[in-house]
Amino acid sequence: MIPRPDLTAIQKAAERIRPYIHRTPVCTSETLNGFCGGEVFLKCENFQKVGAFKARGATNAVFSLSDEEAAKGVLTHSSGNHAGALAWAAKTRGIKAEIVMPENAPTVKLNAVKGYGANVYLSKPTQAHREALAAEVAQKTGAKMVHPYNDHLVMAGQGTAALELLDQVADLDLVLAPVGGGGLMAGTALAVKGISEKIEVVGVEPLGSNFAWQSLQKGEIVPQKNPNTVADGLLTAPGNLTFPVLQEYVSHIVTVSDEEIISAMRIVWERMKIIIEPSSAVPVAGLLTKKVDLKGKRAGVIISGGNVDLASLPWN
Repeated sequence: MIPRPDLTAIQKAAERIRPYIHRTPVCTSETLNGFCGGEVFLKCENFQKVGAFKARGATNAVFSLSDEEAAKGVLTHSSGNHAGALAWAAKTRGIKAEIVMPENAPTVKLNAVKGYGANVYLSKPTQAHREALAAEVAQKTGAKMVHPYNDHLVMAGQGTAALELLDQVADLDLVLAPVGGGGLMAGTALAVKGISEKIEVVGVEPLGSNFAWQSLQKGEIVPQKNPNTVADGLLTAPGNLTFPVLQEYVSHIVTVSDEEIISAMRIVWERMKIIIEPSSAVPVAGLLTKKVDLKGKRAGVIISGGNVDLASLPWN
């Protein structure tokens, strides 16, 4: 089994994926700073390949495969961004991708996956059913499973966004990221703490899908059950690989309501002219609501993606 990534593993992942991904920009806004009471630096993974940070983890996983493994293709189950990322990474390497997606996945994400040439299988919108269908597909095809978040190679790839952020912006006090299954959050925490123990790592999660928050409170993983949030990329619970990292390295997790998420998303669209999806707005909402205290501090925020169905904007 591949061990938990440390800073060296994340640095190696950065080298491995560099030829294929974007080094995304960091954007700032005086208006946003004023609202939050400190300095905010947005690491804009909405400008990443496939429109989300997921390209990093998927690319690291796909290009870590041996030629023999790659020949059988790759497989995942995902509500959207990881599905698109793995389909794109597989196409980039010239191998097959088998993707299980819930039937209620956003149309924009479903179309993107199909556009990359992947074979798509629609499941019921529950984690249990999509995992069961993925197991069936794996048995039929022999494809290598690349889990959306509970995978050390994926975690290492996601951590490269924070690695870039800390190279681009000096003297950060905090780094924030949205939390769903914990792949981005775990990778971010491992990268940040590998560079500086002084930087606080904070997660922000939708109130209607706050399984990581519940899990940290209880001291064990609380499984996903009936998530209900506009942040469709954050509908899952932490995995057995991501959760211990959250326990060890994440200072705390705060939760925000859908109303707060939509408000934050709209502010970024209107004031910064940047298209972000609801999941990306979650950590911004944590700052705007002052649930994360930023007074006199500098915060880096991982903006996770920008894949929005323009026909179904949440404020309409």
